[in-house]
Amino acid sequence: MSRITVPSLISGTLFGAGLALGGMTNPARVRGFLDIFGAWDPTLAFVMGGAVIVMAIAWRFVPRMAAPLLDEHFHLPTRSDLTPRLIGGAALFGIGWGVAGLCPGPGIAALVIEPASAAIFVVAMLAGMALVRLFEGAGA
Repeated sequence: MSRITVPSLISGTLFGAGLALGGMTNPARVRGFLDIFGAWDPTLAFVMGGAVIVMAIAWRFVPRMAAPLLDEHFHLPTRSDLTPRLIGGAALFGIGWGVAGLCPGPGIAALVIEPASAAIFVVAMLAGMALVRLFEGAGA
């Protein structure tokens, strides 16, 4: 295994475990968070808040580092403009998240917990990704 494979495996496992422990692989909990005028469930806000706190601390260290621990340089975004493609993708993501109650990370983690229902989501997600690649390739 390469020096990047093991940390990636550990990070992915930790991420999936965090999603499962936080209840984010349960579509009903996610829909409950989005239902602000009904039976609102604030759990997702606490999960996101915890992630924001961890990343706020981590970002304080990045400017002081010459390079990341496991790569030659940081891979940070270079663009900050809003494009129709970005806005459209974000809207589709949000609609899909609200309808399915899952997004890619929790959907893949849910494959371990509820394989039958999560598999439908993951197959649909992969089909959507393939369609985007197909149309992007046709327009290039």
